[in-house]
Amino acid sequence: MGFKSTENKGFVMTFANGWTISVQFGYGNYCDNRNHPNGFGFSQKQEITESQDAEIAIWDKDGEWYDFGNDQVKAYQTAEEVAEWINKVASW
Repeated sequence: MGFKSTENKGFVMTFANGWTISVQFGYGNYCDNRNHPNGFGFSQKQEITESQDAEIAIWDKDGEWYDFGNDQVKAYQTAEEVAEWINKVASW
């Protein structure tokens, strides 16, 4: 259980039920920063990385990724949508 940060571009939360959600919003992720002109080093050079949206991915304790119906990553999620997914995953 707990939190992990990922290169100043997102975070991962693992819940007691064994499910994990990844929330990423840096260069290359499906978010506003996807094609940032400063490239992969963009997030590491920032004190704080900001974005209007983020991508999420979810997997279980065995590493099986959740299927959102057409992909294993859900792109361009608002803060409200991310919060809804965090609540869902925590309650599974």
